[in-house]
Amino acid sequence: MTLSICTAQLNFVVGDMPGNAQKIIAAAREAHALGAQLLLTPELAVCGYAAEDLFLRPAFLAACDDAVKAVARETAGLQGLAIVLGHPQALSADAAAFSVCRNAASVVRNGQIEQTYFKRELPNYQVFDERRYFVAGQEPCVFEVAGVRVGVLICEDAWYPAAARDAAAAGAEVLAVINASPFHLGKSAEREQTMRERVAETGLPLLYAHLVGGQDEVVFEGRSFALGADGRVAGRAPGFKENLFTVRLQKAQGAIELIADVAPVLSADADLWDALVLGVRDYVTKNGFPGVLLGLSGGIDSALVLAIAVDALGADKVRTVMMPSPYTADISWIDARDMAARLGVRYDEISIRPQFEAFKSALAQEFAGLPEDTTEENLQARIRGTLLMALSNKFGQVVLTTGNKSEMATGYCTLYGDMAGGFAVIKDVAKTRVFELARWRNANDPYGTGSNPIPERIITRPPSAELRPDQKDQDSLPPYEVLDAIVQRYMENDEPIESIIAAGYARADVERVTRLIKINEYKRRQAPVGIRVTKRSFGKDWRYPITNKFRA
Repeated sequence: MTLSICTAQLNFVVGDMPGNAQKIIAAAREAHALGAQLLLTPELAVCGYAAEDLFLRPAFLAACDDAVKAVARETAGLQGLAIVLGHPQALSADAAAFSVCRNAASVVRNGQIEQTYFKRELPNYQVFDERRYFVAGQEPCVFEVAGVRVGVLICEDAWYPAAARDAAAAGAEVLAVINASPFHLGKSAEREQTMRERVAETGLPLLYAHLVGGQDEVVFEGRSFALGADGRVAGRAPGFKENLFTVRLQKAQGAIELIADVAPVLSADADLWDALVLGVRDYVTKNGFPGVLLGLSGGIDSALVLAIAVDALGADKVRTVMMPSPYTADISWIDARDMAARLGVRYDEISIRPQFEAFKSALAQEFAGLPEDTTEENLQARIRGTLLMALSNKFGQVVLTTGNKSEMATGYCTLYGDMAGGFAVIKDVAKTRVFELARWRNANDPYGTGSNPIPERIITRPPSAELRPDQKDQDSLPPYEVLDAIVQRYMENDEPIESIIAAGYARADVERVTRLIKINEYKRRQAPVGIRVTKRSFGKDWRYPITNKFRA
């Protein structure tokens, strides 16, 4: 016998329950027309992931219930199709505000909810806060469709043996895992390997149905997949795009075989680029901005952000502004103009020299007898931030900031200056990776917006903030290869200072970098949200006190 299974790898909007329900209904109708007998939706598909403290509002849960009923009602005529529907569910109809609820998956068929499974393992690490919102379930859920017994799991349930084991003991012949698992570099391979462990433990083939899309700082890459009972990848959906992923299940003599198309695994740079592009596109479009605006300096960071923005939105929705100061090199003007022309975006120039001189004049009496220092450097950055925000206010475009993770870690950025804006595109991309990604984009044109968008000199010249004469980043920071390695070990991996020194890094560099990380927490608290692409970003998964004397 043969069972056709579809995964609705869709991009939902948090809080848009009517819109999400319609997407699910449309996917169900398409799947049914293709002959599918089972449709899997992602985790919490009805409301989008993650809805955060909306889960604590009774009105929100009631709207989710209405959407579940709408899906059941509108798909009642799709005879022979079962739907595994992800949604939140209140503990009771009269639950008070701030009550926890359940992370649920309901089996919907012929207009009825046949069974509901509640997520058992509630993650409370990295970007996850599920114990704040949900209470854990305990029982397995196994249902039959076309003679095949399917065991339902929700995301984290499959990262541990118990839930899969209990589903197998309850008679499951195949595991269906619905998910909303945020992307970071290497996560796709990690998922497949972990699910392979569940297959090995249970002897059951497995279907992994995943969400796609950007939600604030997290991105979901899709890439749903199927594993045979031998652990082999039997099918894989493309990443970073919506897809109705179809798997054919064949059952003969008690053995089950899964058959599907297998999308290729892409390079880490390709994944990173796609994640940044999707993160920008969804943040801008889901929040209703007409386009984006950024300061183009002629440096590598703003060049990379510009290339990402054009791939995400198209040149017509991207505006650049060059704001030269008295210390801006001629080659910065030349390279900025060149790149804007290559990508076909609007380019304007607004000198900040008059405003800078006006500020210095206003402060001359207060600063009399004192040498120029970072105060005057920061004034320039803040003038630029003010101009960009004025343009944003006037025309509605959201300002994209251009700071990278190395700068965010060490505070090599200016509050209310280059940190001013609405979305931090490369906030979680280290400087060394910025260079790698720029070279990758010049060698690849994944979205057809133009090859070699970044002038070579922007990539090869030494980075500089150009806020004082002959300034170079490395005047103030260790070499980026050293800096980024220390940040990764200390911030992402939680390695102790002494262990980093023992690994061969100079004590002076380690103590300097880790000190900068600690004393600049107050800046990061005021930074715009940005796209998470590593296993630990300066966002939800970094929660350190500002007032803090711990130094190890």
